[in-house]
Amino acid sequence: MRRAIHLPLLALSAALCTLPQNAAAQTADDWKFHAIIYGYFPDIGGTTSFSGGNTGGSINVNAENLISDLKFAFMGFFEARRGRWGGFVDYMYLDVNGSSSSTRNFAVAGHPLPGGVTADLNLNLKGSIVTFAGEYAAIANPASSVDVLAGARLISVKENLGYQLSADLGPFIGPGRSGNSEAKDDKWDGIVGAKGRVAFGANREWFVPWYVDVGTGQSDLTWQALGGIGYSFKWGQVLAAWRYLDYKFKSGSAVESLNFNGPMIGVAFNW
Repeated sequence: MRRAIHLPLLALSAALCTLPQNAAAQTADDWKFHAIIYGYFPDIGGTTSFSGGNTGGSINVNAENLISDLKFAFMGFFEARRGRWGGFVDYMYLDVNGSSSSTRNFAVAGHPLPGGVTADLNLNLKGSIVTFAGEYAAIANPASSVDVLAGARLISVKENLGYQLSADLGPFIGPGRSGNSEAKDDKWDGIVGAKGRVAFGANREWFVPWYVDVGTGQSDLTWQALGGIGYSFKWGQVLAAWRYLDYKFKSGSAVESLNFNGPMIGVAFNW
């Protein structure tokens, strides 16, 4: 089955990106903590080979339809630093549904639909992505900062596809009028990357945050990138950014590819 299915997602969450504090805070001997609460509105795309047949399919979540089919979504980020050293954990969980009615872009067990036959599809996707990393402040000054990082990322995802076939005239003769198929995968990958920000303005109150990482292991390749703009207050920061996370899995994996691509708007807190 190859079919684009539009799913919704809305998350009030703690961000993946971290906005480094000023140089004095980054190099002090006491502990510093950082978190961001934000709304994330991604499109989700990917390709899946469902178990129980030789089918394949794709999913696509459209940010314009985020609210209607949301079941549950949560993202959380926490960072701790002491001097130039630190570490963070980022957690993302989602549970979304999508459906498509009277479509012909579908196959069952490798058999395309004959003329006059359509399918009603329902797809549920549940997944979590956890990133752990240690970091070191390679550059730390009021105008700019760069942290290098290394760690690991775990993805655990399960998709369930239900289908119901119907014919314009007479009975449908084929692999079955209805069915349900499931695909799931759990993968660990090592990652390396960097993050930071560039400050500007009269008092360096404006800044450009950025984040990149790349890794491999049980998947062929995973990478992500984030960039945006923000404004600093005494109590923290506000920001808007774009985040992209991509997975390419090894040949034969149930989930062949998966990606998240969309904007975020957040509020950061430091203590």
